[in-house]
Amino acid sequence: MLPEIHDYDRLFAAFRWQIPERFNIAVAACDRWAAAEPSRVAILDVAADGRVDPVDYRTLREASNRLANVLAARGVRRGDRVAILLPQGSAVPIAHLAIYKLGAIALPLAALFGVDAIAYRLADAGARAIVTNAAGLAKLRAMDGGLAGLPLVLSTDGPDGDVLGLSEAMAAAGADFTPADTAADDPAMMIYTSGTTGAPKGALHGHRVLLGHLPGVEFPHEFLPKAGDRFWTPADWAWAGGLLNILLPGLLLGVPVVARKFEKFDPEEGFRLIQDLDIRNVFIPPTALRMLRAVDNPRGRFRLNLRTLASGGEALGEPTFVWGREALGLSINEFYGQTECNLVLSSCAAIGVSRPGFIGRAVPGHVVAVIGPDGAVRGPDEPGQIAIRRPDPVMFLGYWNRPDATAAKFIGDWMTTGDQGVMDRDGYVRFFGRDDDVITSAGYRIGPGEIEDCLLKHPAVALAAAIGKPDPLRTEIVKAFVVLKAGHAPSDALAADIQAFVRTRLSAHEYPREIAFRDELPLTTTGKVIRRILRDQETA
Repeated sequence: MLPEIHDYDRLFAAFRWQIPERFNIAVAACDRWAAAEPSRVAILDVAADGRVDPVDYRTLREASNRLANVLAARGVRRGDRVAILLPQGSAVPIAHLAIYKLGAIALPLAALFGVDAIAYRLADAGARAIVTNAAGLAKLRAMDGGLAGLPLVLSTDGPDGDVLGLSEAMAAAGADFTPADTAADDPAMMIYTSGTTGAPKGALHGHRVLLGHLPGVEFPHEFLPKAGDRFWTPADWAWAGGLLNILLPGLLLGVPVVARKFEKFDPEEGFRLIQDLDIRNVFIPPTALRMLRAVDNPRGRFRLNLRTLASGGEALGEPTFVWGREALGLSINEFYGQTECNLVLSSCAAIGVSRPGFIGRAVPGHVVAVIGPDGAVRGPDEPGQIAIRRPDPVMFLGYWNRPDATAAKFIGDWMTTGDQGVMDRDGYVRFFGRDDDVITSAGYRIGPGEIEDCLLKHPAVALAAAIGKPDPLRTEIVKAFVVLKAGHAPSDALAADIQAFVRTRLSAHEYPREIAFRDELPLTTTGKVIRRILRDQETA
């Protein structure tokens, strides 16, 4: 917990990590509250028709115990990977808590993922079980081999052939379960992150990752928790932003978390939800904020009781920052991190740490610098790569089965980010671009390699490259450059077919929103596409 000191330098100096040797996320974020205040509301589950189902900590403990017993009875053991493919809703924290109680490893998968993206992650992780719904089940059955590689599938929509109904299985299981005695460094979850080359990598985190997130949550939310605080984010709870910036910290701190499944983010409905649920604290990625800007006079049309608004995942931009002050009467507290090491830079307007155009300063407990290629710290206003020094409780344990990639992530004790920026004399960091090919679109980090691999599976595509094209709403959109096989001619119909092909196999946020047909692509002497040339041409 951050001490409430309203002077940054004194706060930074006073903060000390308190990471116990033994720690289990489920015990700390659920069972502890269930024993002390069993009727305390943990989740406010909002249905599409607006009906609200409050879920208290007693219910969470019993449900997660039952699911832990279901998984254990069917052979899931400590260290096994269990996937969760569900939209926002109370089933998500129940599944996470059950997995942590077993000492297993949670594998969150975004509901928007397509068949190929899901299949790759399940296979790479060696998942033994999955908790999903009917929509997820349809994607699983469309994979090569179908459900053959998954010993256990549970569906929130009831039994279906060999698939067990989640509620039915839990009802038949015991309500008591003794959580595994886990160390703080024992693996708890694995979140896949995209890089510049090759397939996505699983960033493995220990149970301590939740404690490591706390100062980075409390700082932009101005010393959360306070009386009446209530959390919400439109971000999918499968992403680090939704899971570790909102859901799990909310449970640990006793701040009710609103769950609302949006098929597509609607800014009017977003403001209405904030009003109707009396939401006080929100994490809204910059793209969603830009959509909210289109709503005229929000404070006049909606009864808003917001206390804090935090944003991250991509550059906020000064116009959106100014809109927050003028339209909402709030300073948007921007923050920064990566799946491998999240929430390490932030603003906190309550103590004067807030400058338009800058992310903010190092969150207490983290050592952040701008470094050169040799790992030497750069001077004030000297550009370089943003890096975080280890050891750090929020830092990942490593990439799943990728020791070489893990080692390559570090220069000495600095974990590199690939993000370029400068730090001024006061310690404020300004982000201005990446030194690699990762595409940042609507807050998602997208690796071009996965998109290109999918494009090459289309029967008409001979060669493909994907880049990020600047976009005022999403920061970047995915644009693909395609060389066609003999016998295929460029056309709008073919472009639409290629887009649909990628969208259904990867996800709605990864498919190329623009297709450009080319006779050839710029290549290195070893045959690799030079994406930089394509980006430069697009910029020009």
